[in-house]
Amino acid sequence: MRKKIREFGITIGRLPVGEKNCITDVEGVKVGHVTLDYPIDDQGTYACTGVTAILPHGGNLFKEKVTAASYVLNGFGKTTGLVQINELGVIESPIMLTNTFGVPAVTQGTLEYMLEQNPEIGISTGTINIVVGECNDSYLNSIRACPVTPEHAIEAIQNASDKVVEEGAVGAGKGMICFGYKGGIGSSSRIVTAENQSYTLGCLVLSNFGESVEFRREQYTTNQRQEDSTLKPTDGSIIIILATDAPLSSRQLLRVIKRCGIGLARTGSHYSHGSGDIVIGFTTAHKIPHSTDYITESRIQLREDHPIMNQLFIAAAETTEEAILNSLSQAVTTTGRNGHVVHSFNW
Repeated sequence: MRKKIREFGITIGRLPVGEKNCITDVEGVKVGHVTLDYPIDDQGTYACTGVTAILPHGGNLFKEKVTAASYVLNGFGKTTGLVQINELGVIESPIMLTNTFGVPAVTQGTLEYMLEQNPEIGISTGTINIVVGECNDSYLNSIRACPVTPEHAIEAIQNASDKVVEEGAVGAGKGMICFGYKGGIGSSSRIVTAENQSYTLGCLVLSNFGESVEFRREQYTTNQRQEDSTLKPTDGSIIIILATDAPLSSRQLLRVIKRCGIGLARTGSHYSHGSGDIVIGFTTAHKIPHSTDYITESRIQLREDHPIMNQLFIAAAETTEEAILNSLSQAVTTTGRNGHVVHSFNW
């Protein structure tokens, strides 16, 4: 079994981590995976991919939306739902992650799941905004075979729990490559405190970016035994999901999630031309009802000029950096299509 980065004696940043050191430290947040790992035929076609679902809470997300924002560091990506997130400032579905060509199937499956939960959608009320992010896993996965189905998306949602998140080569991360080594799912969390009030911030990444020579490994390990990998992801990308229970407006949340790019850069990324580097954030502090008879609504939010905001900025950078490193440290050497092998990084 692989280890989290802290088990190698490597500490990232200065803020305290949550009990599980993952995104599910934010109360109510759930994560589920479906992992595909099997030969499709005897010609080297192989399913090495999957689906990951992040649920902001365990209730009905359409009926109880959460405040949200998204931010594009580099836009070489194929997502769904970001336009409406940024227009309305809410998320009303699970956040789904998969491979590039799996986006249509995962969107369909998530839509079917939400329609089953909410028979009024499209009849007595409006439509629903499904959120899906992707990275390209075509070195290990036979992406043209489109092995991900709508049923896999539904299964990932149903698998979601608030336990410690399984990381590495699992779910959507099964076929991903980071800095030329095996990457995938990684997660971390931080606690910020001010005036006897504490808030939790958690991050989950799908890492699939960078060349080995860019990885600033000297910051994290003195191991010189492993040679640089010659592999790099095709159109490498990263999807970063940031969750918090701090009471933030959508605009404030956007300010916080922009700082995720700092953590990404610290590892060695420069947001390359062909990289889809995208952040999606939400806060569980506000549950916004889909329908109400009231003409106004009231929310509590942090003061913009309070020092706690800087603590949240620091937490966003630290959790992103550590989540990326956990995606590397937890991933195992993986074999995929046509016998391609991606080795894990030796710490």
